[in-house]
Amino acid sequence: MKNSALLAILLGLVAIASAKVYFSETFDKDWEKRWVQSTSKEAEGTQGKWDVSAGKFYGDAEADKGLRTTQDARFYQISAEYPEFSNKDKDLIVQYSVKHEQSIDCGGGYLKLLPATGVDQATFNGDTNYNLMFGPDICGSSTKKTHLIFNYKGKNHLIKKEIRCENDQFTHLYTLILHPDNTYEVQIDGKEVQKGSLKEDWDLLLPKEIKDPKSSKPSDWVDEKQIPDPSDKKPEGWDDIPKEIPDPAATKPEDWDDELDGEWERPTINNPEYKGEWQPKLIDNPAYKGEWVHPLIPNPDFVDDNNLYLYESNKYVGIEVWQVKSGTIFDNILITDDVAEAAKFAELTTKTREGEKKMYDRLEEERKAKEEAEAKAKEAEEKDGDKEAKDEL
Repeated sequence: MKNSALLAILLGLVAIASAKVYFSETFDKDWEKRWVQSTSKEAEGTQGKWDVSAGKFYGDAEADKGLRTTQDARFYQISAEYPEFSNKDKDLIVQYSVKHEQSIDCGGGYLKLLPATGVDQATFNGDTNYNLMFGPDICGSSTKKTHLIFNYKGKNHLIKKEIRCENDQFTHLYTLILHPDNTYEVQIDGKEVQKGSLKEDWDLLLPKEIKDPKSSKPSDWVDEKQIPDPSDKKPEGWDDIPKEIPDPAATKPEDWDDELDGEWERPTINNPEYKGEWQPKLIDNPAYKGEWVHPLIPNPDFVDDNNLYLYESNKYVGIEVWQVKSGTIFDNILITDDVAEAAKFAELTTKTREGEKKMYDRLEEERKAKEEAEAKAKEAEEKDGDKEAKDEL
């Protein structure tokens, strides 16, 4: 065996050995021992209750159970702890499945990764600091996006790109891959839907260049592309055409009394000959200099950072959402540094998706058959009623 081939095998073995799964959850037995439900909204009566369910349609009644929201118009806040880790010099993969079985109209379906400090699981809420937020958010027809928010130096930054999300009734797998070279990738159901650079797709850093504060547009700068033609003259008689004229089709009402109602006058209508207020035609401005561009200078406050991806402290995963209509199911949560491990774990969701689609289709066929049978029975009943009425006559 050549030395290069041996080295490749050894490096592969090292990579496998160093691959780390920080957290995984399939919501099997004892899940309540691993998760802490927040009480931050209990006093105001808007704290939603969770249960574990596979939903109305599934592949396997036990294996497909996930964490489900159960009450409409409620806040849902729950978190789980894992050994603290840093993603320094490693990929960070956040992956989970979410199913909006209720045909969600307005509500979130995202996860949050939180640091060790500043987190009280018992009072976890929307004001609790987090490292990143990832996942779908739906509200009406205008908001159907996949959130990807990073916290940088205490401030939350939204991605500048639009990432659409899925909004049907089936389970979908959301995967975020954050690389140590400050690039990222978002997958939905194993397919890439967005990727790019943290430096370009977020305003995490100050701009490298700013407008020169010492520069301003010269007072004699001409930026009008066109001007009125000074040689253009208003046609004679233009202003003699009235905007409205008496309606020639109008007739004096038969019951009109000049003594009582006054002298009758025709109502007016828009004059079809009226051309509007005269304006001279436009011509290219011979003095036009183009659009003035503000000169840029290096930003003295700009500081580059090649560790935008880095979160030295990761210790909790949380779900913190509001839902108008409940029924969302979260499942198969994975936090790891290994893309291959994420792909393997994704097979759980693939099986769920395949199984629930088969069951859904079968239930739909049964529902339609039942409706058709009921419609036929009702039609037959109505015919019998009509026959009895005719016989009585």
